[in-house]
Amino acid sequence: MTVQLDHIIPYRQTAKEVISSLDTDARNGLSVGEAGERLKKYGKNELMAEKPVPAWRKFLAQFHDVLVILLLVATLISAGMWLYERDSALPYEAIAIFAVVLLNAIMGYVQQARAEEAMAALRQMTAAQASVVRDGKRQNIPATEIVPGDIIVIEEGNTIPADARVLQSTALQTAEAALTGESLPVLKDDLPITEEVGLGDRDNMIFSGTIAVYGHGRAVVTATGMQTEMGRIAGMLKETPVETTPLQKELQRVGKMLGIIVVAIAVVIIATILLVEDVHGFSALFDVLILGVALAVAAVPESLPAVVTVVLSLGVQRMARKNAIVRHLAAVETLGSANVVASDKTGTLTRNEMTVLAVITASGRVNLEGTGYAPEGGVHKEGGEKIDGDLQFEFVRALAAADRASNAVLQERGGRWVVHGDPTEGALIVAARKAGLEAEVLNARLERIAEIPFSSERKLMSTVHNDTEQKERILAFTKGAPDVLLARCTHELVGDEIRSLTEERRAEILRRNEELAGEALRTLGVSFRVFPKKAMKQEDFDEDVEKDLVFLGLIGMIDPPRMEAKEAVARAMAAGVRPIMITGDHPKTATVIAAELGIPIHGEAVTGAELEKMPEDKLDRTVQEVSVYARVNPEHKLRIVKSLQRGGAIVAMTGDGVNDAPALKTADIGVAMGITGTDVSKEASDIVLADDNFATIVAAVEEGRAIFSNIRKFLRYLLSSNLGEVMIMFFGLLLADVIGLTEAGDNGLVLPLLATQILWINLISDGPPALALGVDPADPGIMKEPPRPREEGVITRSMWAGNLFTGAIMAVGTLLVLDASLPGGLIEGSGSLRYAQTMAFTTVVFFSLFVVFNARSDKQSAFIGMFSNKWLWGAVFLSILLQVMVVYIPFLQQAFSTVSLSPVDWLLCAAVASSVLWLRELSKIFVRAMEDKTKVTIQPYL
Repeated sequence: MTVQLDHIIPYRQTAKEVISSLDTDARNGLSVGEAGERLKKYGKNELMAEKPVPAWRKFLAQFHDVLVILLLVATLISAGMWLYERDSALPYEAIAIFAVVLLNAIMGYVQQARAEEAMAALRQMTAAQASVVRDGKRQNIPATEIVPGDIIVIEEGNTIPADARVLQSTALQTAEAALTGESLPVLKDDLPITEEVGLGDRDNMIFSGTIAVYGHGRAVVTATGMQTEMGRIAGMLKETPVETTPLQKELQRVGKMLGIIVVAIAVVIIATILLVEDVHGFSALFDVLILGVALAVAAVPESLPAVVTVVLSLGVQRMARKNAIVRHLAAVETLGSANVVASDKTGTLTRNEMTVLAVITASGRVNLEGTGYAPEGGVHKEGGEKIDGDLQFEFVRALAAADRASNAVLQERGGRWVVHGDPTEGALIVAARKAGLEAEVLNARLERIAEIPFSSERKLMSTVHNDTEQKERILAFTKGAPDVLLARCTHELVGDEIRSLTEERRAEILRRNEELAGEALRTLGVSFRVFPKKAMKQEDFDEDVEKDLVFLGLIGMIDPPRMEAKEAVARAMAAGVRPIMITGDHPKTATVIAAELGIPIHGEAVTGAELEKMPEDKLDRTVQEVSVYARVNPEHKLRIVKSLQRGGAIVAMTGDGVNDAPALKTADIGVAMGITGTDVSKEASDIVLADDNFATIVAAVEEGRAIFSNIRKFLRYLLSSNLGEVMIMFFGLLLADVIGLTEAGDNGLVLPLLATQILWINLISDGPPALALGVDPADPGIMKEPPRPREEGVITRSMWAGNLFTGAIMAVGTLLVLDASLPGGLIEGSGSLRYAQTMAFTTVVFFSLFVVFNARSDKQSAFIGMFSNKWLWGAVFLSILLQVMVVYIPFLQQAFSTVSLSPVDWLLCAAVASSVLWLRELSKIFVRAMEDKTKVTIQPYL
């Protein structure tokens, strides 16, 4: 059957008419095959973006830099001079300059392409998911694969993936401000609207891009992609702007600052040459000017932004493989500074595999056997006896109420039992099956007619049902936090009698609740209420249902701590990161779990009720000492985050609910749950945990530190090498008479290095070795260091000092080799100027390759883990091979003004260049010794 979407006006039709028009099934949805055919027909469910920039334009963009343009102009001038003078077979200098500029452009283009590919991969990782029913089974699929006719399941916190007609609504409310401007949530129903109305009044429609803020429901998709209301308004969506992180901005600032300094130095060098040297003719003047431009190009690390983007993106992909999906690159930088991780307990520190172990009613306690979601396991009294009589009656009624007041679905797939929905509700359903309560029987007798969804403020959830066996009555079942629920109960079930709830019994129930909590069991209370059917209308079922309740019992369930969480807590504390547990559970349960995980406990857990009464000054003192918080709601989370931040903490906060969004946004790093988290919480977060695991947060902190450390490594490398080149040129000209350079010159203009040689060194150092440092393995002791202070810049004083020291060693060593290769000077030599420049040129290249090993740390020896980075060794050997080619291949000899060197020459260059390794090793020993004297031991949080 062909679906004619153009003729459908879904809000004016009944739900059945819409289902028929879309040729779908309200219960089973589309078949997988039909969904595939419709995807081909209607296309992906996404808005059109502007056309991507062509590759040729991206390549040409590599030549936009002013210095690069100057080099291209210099190439043309050099070629013109060759045409005029014809002093060689080919314009070698022009070819060499253009070749280096072209290679730099190609490297820049490749780096940019890799960065864009990495960012595209990250966007794919964070792509929205949607819950649909296909072939009668509920499943999660990428939102882009939704098609007209799909049945979608909407839960609180979901982003609506497409325009859809509501089929079923349980207090479903959506926020439509982004589409209609309506500031208040809109309550949805499934009733047709007879007249034509505007978007804001279509109460039976939900729209793509809006958010479900309360309740849940089902709907059939009527429009996708550009056919949605959001698509029509958007028209042509602009491409997502490229994210620039604070680190990248700082590096751009550093690059500009270095550029100004180096250009100034280049101008000084040019002026010095013109004043000191005897420069005659346009050709000599041109050589001086091109030298200045080449020096500026070589000294400014213009590849920094691209390299940083590549390193950040590749690092983020490694984090994704460890189940931490980064939504904002800036979070990677902040991770290195995080000193507090405030985590939910359930599912993050624990397995989120709830199992009911105990049910306590008025007549006693029943223990349940079995683990996981398989509905298998015995039930018996505390002593092991079979349950019977009043206890049996109460036990069954309590679990029946718990089962009915749940929305989870228990299914067997491939021999394995799984739960769709909330794990707590899943555990209640499993317990009901163990008690012999079958879903078909309960569904047949108790038809749900209303629901009052759970809210973090009420800490309760209720459902209302027709009783098909006693048709004159309606039953309401309520479950929730025992202390909250008990306050709303006036009676309790004892056997088959309903008795008044005395103060003594209230105290006894709370005492038994404390006992369960002391066993590290999460506790829930269940209750019911009877209404006469004739006296109640549908609109009467609201929060007023949750009073004058009959208490049925307490249910204790275990959510065991994750095995890896204890180790992760210990690693976090050793790294100076303080773990904090925040949970809605009972204080005793929270305290027992915290103790088992090794989270420091200072006295009792602080409850949400206590937090509400605390003035800010007392709260600020409390959060510095207390690491366990119980019975907390999202508003309390927000207060805790703000208080920690006032104390100077860098806070990573986890959350999964709609109301967690403010705390996630306020935290320095918002961490959403990938499995149990709502779309709203994920949108508000910086990082999404694909496995909802606390250990993943700690692994992300470690990876974040490693990424930042690697960025510092290649910064240390590039800056020290570039500073060395500047010093060589500056002091080479200044000391030309002393080192024999002046005597070697024929035309009065003598330089330690030629412009083409400087550009070649820049190509080698800014290329493979720098990128290889970006993927260097994490230092073994990185999680034994304290967090990086937030105010600390990417380039510290000690880094500048180390860079200057390295640059000075490079300058002294290179100039000594140059001197030793020339007649006269401090060290008598016998070589030609071209030979001496080749020696100096090769020495600088070797210096850069030794510096790359030094650059891995300002303090740690270069010999520790020297062979752990195979990419780095590959880059070093590649650079040596390229230098050998420049020295021996005739064409390249002409282009770069080099001569062949003997093996002894190569050994001399390498030996002198290795001095930077040994001298930096000595300086590192001195730095470590000084640190040991002044070091204050970093105490882990206790």
